[in-house]
Amino acid sequence: MPGRTTTDPVISPGIIGDIEAAGSYCVVIYNNDYTPFDEVIAALMYATECDIQEASLEAWEAHTFGSAKVHFAPRYDCKQVARIISSIGVRAEVVQEDVQ
Repeated sequence: MPGRTTTDPVISPGIIGDIEAAGSYCVVIYNNDYTPFDEVIAALMYATECDIQEASLEAWEAHTFGSAKVHFAPRYDCKQVARIISSIGVRAEVVQEDVQ
């Protein structure tokens, strides 16, 4: 439109943090030699609200390969899930997903 100028939007630092936190993250669990398999499955079902088949597969994957990605969500949600899973002694970490 004639007579109008365009300017770049102004984004406050707090908004930038919110945008970054909403990116793609996942929870990775790691196998250990002391947490019972059934306890891992129960924790996965509780923390991620998945069914027994999915939790069993994820527990098996961690046991067989040493680690498994078990939940994909914004960072805050992943931190909550990791906190619940780690409460039973399973190492769980939140990592940012690779965007391709």
